Amino acid sequence: MSLDAIPVIAVPPGLRASDLSGNAPALLREIAEMLRRLVNIGESSAIDLQALPLTPADLDWLKQQLGHGEVAITLDSDGESTLNVTACPGLWWVTHCNSSGTVVSSFLEVAFVPEVVKAHPDDVEMGLEHLELLISDLS
Repeated sequence: MSLDAIPVIAVPPGLRASDLSGNAPALLREIAEMLRRLVNIGESSAIDLQALPLTPADLDWLKQQLGHGEVAITLDSDGESTLNVTACPGLWWVTHCNSSGTVVSSFLEVAFVPEVVKAHPDDVEMGLEHLELLISDLS
């Protein structure tokens, strides 16, 4: 086996190699395939981070590897949800908290726009009705 075949994982300051499970690097390959499907066929997908055997150090490592992008969205509905695009456009780090601030779910979502941000057609219809009332009051 050559030295080039030995995987090397850089551990950022503040993390200890012993705290990493080794599972996070495999996610990068899965995410790349998910992004490829989004680009090629428009297929959105997600990874439930809480369903995987990841340590807090794994999650920190993953966040550092994926970086931060230009868009951050905060939703307030029965608790705060944050949707942050990573340095890879189309890859969103999505965290949902309950009303007391406890994280209840955390996902990596691959999508042009996260599904939870899209307006529901019924809501758009109500918005149109509201706007039409405003316009009728102008007459």
